[in-house]
Amino acid sequence: MSFTVAALYHFTRIENPEERKEPLLELCRSEEIRGTLILAREGINGTIAGSAEGIDAVLMHLQSWPGVGDIDVKYSYTAHQSFNRMKVKVRSEIVTMGKPDIDPLKDAGTYIDPKDWNDLISREDVLLVDTRNQFEFGIGRFRNAVDPGTTAFNEFPGWADQLATAQEKPKSVAMYCTGGIRCEKATAYMREIGFTDVFHLKGGILKYLEEVPEEESLWEGECFVFDERVALKHGLTEGEYALCYGCQNPVSPDDRKSPLFEEGVSCVRCHDSLSDFDRERYRERQRQITLALTRGQQHLRDDATAKAKAQKRNLNA
Repeated sequence: MSFTVAALYHFTRIENPEERKEPLLELCRSEEIRGTLILAREGINGTIAGSAEGIDAVLMHLQSWPGVGDIDVKYSYTAHQSFNRMKVKVRSEIVTMGKPDIDPLKDAGTYIDPKDWNDLISREDVLLVDTRNQFEFGIGRFRNAVDPGTTAFNEFPGWADQLATAQEKPKSVAMYCTGGIRCEKATAYMREIGFTDVFHLKGGILKYLEEVPEEESLWEGECFVFDERVALKHGLTEGEYALCYGCQNPVSPDDRKSPLFEEGVSCVRCHDSLSDFDRERYRERQRQITLALTRGQQHLRDDATAKAKAQKRNLNA
């Protein structure tokens, strides 16, 4: 495997994040690191990919900032670069819940290690909640998990508020997400609105898939990730999903068998909504990608090397 992928986050106090943006971006570029890092006064969040040495250099730089120290990092590995470019963004929240005053440093739920997660979520008095978006839930989930049906994380507080006023309010709530950041912030909100026994999976789904043997697992399906790999399976190996270029939604192997699926153009979700102009534009792009691949060349148009490699994996599937 040629590239290390590091999914990381850390809630802390960062003073003047705007001043830290450019030096961090310059370091990432000098180390040939790509991906996205988000800075806010509440901490750091993001996923980056590159050489192991380059990743280490970036992490050492972040950990040298006052108050940062240890950063929660999940590592995985891939044969291709998972991102096209490097971005460092400064925002009001490192994960947008729309509740900037919620402070996971003060009132987050109780961490549960992956090795203890199965026992917790098998209890009858525990409501298991997926804090990710609905399409992510559709790709993979823990057995018996509840889907709040959100399309963005800032919709989660509204769902939680309804749960808090339900006649049959759950005694205990266990929450999970991809890498841990969304459920950490969600547990803090749940505690603010009156829930006391709130738990969350330490390291998220990624750490669970890394550490828990598949034969003991309560995970079903694949875990969506926001890079070119699309989804991961147990052992953090790449899954079977691809991305539709037309709508950027994940498509399964069964989706790709549909007569409505056209490689690089459309899938069952967007086939009827694309304009003729876009459809022909995507077809021309796909022809250029296919031609470049047959010649052993890189396709250097809007999606660059990583997209071309993703297309090659799909063509060979």
